[in-house]
Amino acid sequence: MNLTTFSFPTLIRFGAGALSVLPASLISAGIRKPLVVTDPGMLATRAFDSLRSVLGHRNQETTWFLFSSVQPNPAERDVTEAAAAFRTAGCDGVIGFGGGSALDVAKALRLLIKRPEAPLARFDPAADWSNLPPLVCVPTTAGTGSEVGRSSVIVLASTGRKAVIFHPELLARLVILDPELTRELPPKLTAATGADALTHCIESFTCPVFHPLCDGIALEGVRIIVRSLPRAFQHPHDLEARGRMLVAAAMGAIAFQKDLGATHSLAHPLSSVCGLHHGLANALCLPAVMRFNAARKPGLYRRVGIACGLEVMKVSPGEADSATIQFISDLLAALQLASPLREHGVREEHLEELTAQAWDDPCHKTNAVPVTKEDLRRLYEEVL
Repeated sequence: MNLTTFSFPTLIRFGAGALSVLPASLISAGIRKPLVVTDPGMLATRAFDSLRSVLGHRNQETTWFLFSSVQPNPAERDVTEAAAAFRTAGCDGVIGFGGGSALDVAKALRLLIKRPEAPLARFDPAADWSNLPPLVCVPTTAGTGSEVGRSSVIVLASTGRKAVIFHPELLARLVILDPELTRELPPKLTAATGADALTHCIESFTCPVFHPLCDGIALEGVRIIVRSLPRAFQHPHDLEARGRMLVAAAMGAIAFQKDLGATHSLAHPLSSVCGLHHGLANALCLPAVMRFNAARKPGLYRRVGIACGLEVMKVSPGEADSATIQFISDLLAALQLASPLREHGVREEHLEELTAQAWDDPCHKTNAVPVTKEDLRRLYEEVL
């Protein structure tokens, strides 16, 4: 008998000004000395000023510490150094504050607190990972959904490649989604992170794993994103659009507990080999993968098209796919995310290593249709 597990356990506090619940939430979770994990670019932002102000009003018996050295594509060293900072300060909990990179490091460092002798490269999901230090995640971008995820994506020192470290115990105790914290997000980053959330929703919906709960969440995520992302891109202070994007990003991450597809297998090496932002890499590869999938499974994207607001119920499967893929392509182009890879420093001499890493990446194993290693190379060539 095949058994499937459905789980949506994360407590989420959402709304403008939601950051104000953080002090009381930390006390409730038994956190008196939290380590704030973020990246250096956050320190000069109003969002970080808001965090500093909120934490500054905590009970006088408590204090907080800062680790702010997270890289854009987080490396194993970031996790190791953050864990060392946690131990040195005698912290008892973690606040992940920032984009997906900071949140991934915040999640993963707790593994090293539990088992300092076990490096991430030899992570054993069968080991006892209960009672990790409690974690509160506060995203300041609307894309990765890492705040509600059970995994952390880290570049391992031993391989130089991104590894997905997965365990249910990595989940945060609390997630705070406050659109006030995303007001300053530049249009370029708003677009790239939003495209990441969109890719999560589309790839998780078309992933063949049986999970109807996630299917519904993914389609609603698509509906919200195609309506809210252009608004957030054009009008940065539109709090309604910002808030809806935060929710949609979390929905995308909840949905991809089903797993993802070939777009992510292509995107992960573009970050580790060529330094592309993950959301940008997804955006540049997504239409090509959608065309590849639709050619082999006509009608795959009809329901995605309906979620986009397209009239595709009465047309042929191929026409429904074409209309949907064109809509997504046009949306990404309007967000300035439709350029070839070569404009971002990717060269033909990178293709061999990119293809090798993409083939080793597990996401393509749950693609909507089977892919070969040569298929992945051809997809790179198509978007180069």
